[in-house]
Amino acid sequence: MSTLPYWHVDAFADRPFTGNQAAVMPLSGWLPDATLQRIAEENNFAETAFVVRDDGGASDWELRWFTPTSEVALCGHATLAAGHVLLGREKKDSVSFRTRKAGILEVRGIDQGYELALPITTVKEAEYPALLSALHVNAPLFESVSGAEQTTIVLLENEAAVRALNPDMRALGKIDRMVICTAPGEETDIVSRVFVPAWGVPEDSVTGSAHAALAPFWAERLGRDTISAFQASTRGGLLQCRMDGERVWLGGPCVTVVEGNFHLPE
Repeated sequence: MSTLPYWHVDAFADRPFTGNQAAVMPLSGWLPDATLQRIAEENNFAETAFVVRDDGGASDWELRWFTPTSEVALCGHATLAAGHVLLGREKKDSVSFRTRKAGILEVRGIDQGYELALPITTVKEAEYPALLSALHVNAPLFESVSGAEQTTIVLLENEAAVRALNPDMRALGKIDRMVICTAPGEETDIVSRVFVPAWGVPEDSVTGSAHAALAPFWAERLGRDTISAFQASTRGGLLQCRMDGERVWLGGPCVTVVEGNFHLPE
């Protein structure tokens, strides 16, 4: 029996039981993919972030993310959680991560917690009747044309419409993409909910990668580069979004809920 260090972090949260849960697990080297997937399944969070020292020198760490069912190309909240753990351990101001499909990511410590840089996702208007039918809405829809993940934005009239959504998860689970439903917010600039049943996460709590698409989408419509956002899941989470060329910085705090060891059979 071997042991692996383990942290359970609530990201984009200033107290436990809010924000989005992630497991963070630094490794001495990469385990087989099947083992990483089994660990993520056991953790049963939206994401488990695995990090290994980057001996190539391109960044501080290599980073991969797994849902309970699959590896994903980009995850914001688990990257923020990994930054929280590693900056706390190493007493540094910033940390960089080399990823397999999303390039180099960076997390910085700031007065209000942390700030995460993600590559922006751009979208264009499209049609997807089956997706709108699964959401039970009739609304403008936008598909990603750049970015690490297949992403769809559905633009609703107001926050009440976002909160009232009750998707057909079985139908939505047949659509292999992240579905972001958004509208102008009542207390924040924007509000959203994010559904990813095809990737093992029916509704995500607070989704950093979704805001890599939402920030440029709303910056163009609002005519400014800084945006306050609220993801209206059951747990809920606030994000501060700042456009910076081809990147968006997402700001928010993190809270460590559990620190310990994961026992792995030999």
